Amino acid sequence: MTPTKIRRRAKSNHRYAPSLKLCVSGAAQGECLELAGDKAIAIGREIARVGAILTHGATTGIPQLAAKGCKLAGGTCIGFSPASTSSEHTRKYRLPLQYSDLIIFTGSGYAARNLLLTRSSDAVIIVCGRIGTLNEFTVAFEDKKVIGVLDDSGGITKEIRDILKAAKRGKLHIVFEHDPKRLVAAVIREIKKGRDHAHYPSDDQEQ
Repeated sequence: MTPTKIRRRAKSNHRYAPSLKLCVSGAAQGECLELAGDKAIAIGREIARVGAILTHGATTGIPQLAAKGCKLAGGTCIGFSPASTSSEHTRKYRLPLQYSDLIIFTGSGYAARNLLLTRSSDAVIIVCGRIGTLNEFTVAFEDKKVIGVLDDSGGITKEIRDILKAAKRGKLHIVFEHDPKRLVAAVIREIKKGRDHAHYPSDDQEQ
C-alpha cells in the first residue's frame, strides 16, 4: 500500500461518523463543572474527531465546555437557544454566543427548546446535569433516541438507573460509560445499529 493510500485510509477511519448530530446535555452551572468539566471538553473533542456535529443548548456550563472542546478540535457546533433573537439570548437569558457555528433562535423558552434540541439530534449524551438535563433525557427516552450516560459524572447521572428501574421500561437504547472516548464510540455504534431512533410514540404508548 502506498503512503498516499495509507493516509487516505487513516483519514476515512478518523472521521467515521460524518453528518451525525450528537447532543451534549448537562448542567449550566454548579458543582458539575468541577466534577465533569474536563470530561465534557474531551467529549466535544471526540465528537469533532469522528466527524460528527455537536448540538447543544447554547448555554453555559457543561454544554459550553463540550462545544469548546469540539471547536478546539476543528469540529462543528450548532446551538439551540430559548430566545427569539441574538439580543434576547444575551440580554434576557444572559447566555453566551461562543463556540457555535450556528445558533438557532427558537423563541420557545427552555422547555420547548429542549424538545427541539433533542428531536433535531441523533443521540443525546448526558454529563452530570440537573432538572433541565433530566427533561432532555426523558424527552429523548420517549422518542426512543440513543442516549449515552457518562458514568460517575455526578448530578442526575447518579439517578438514571433508579429512574429506569422505577419506570419499568428497560434501558432501550441507553449506554453507560466512564470514559468520554468510549462513550462517544458506544453511542455511534447504537445509532448505526439502525434502530428507529426517530420514532415518536403514539398517545396510546405513553406511560
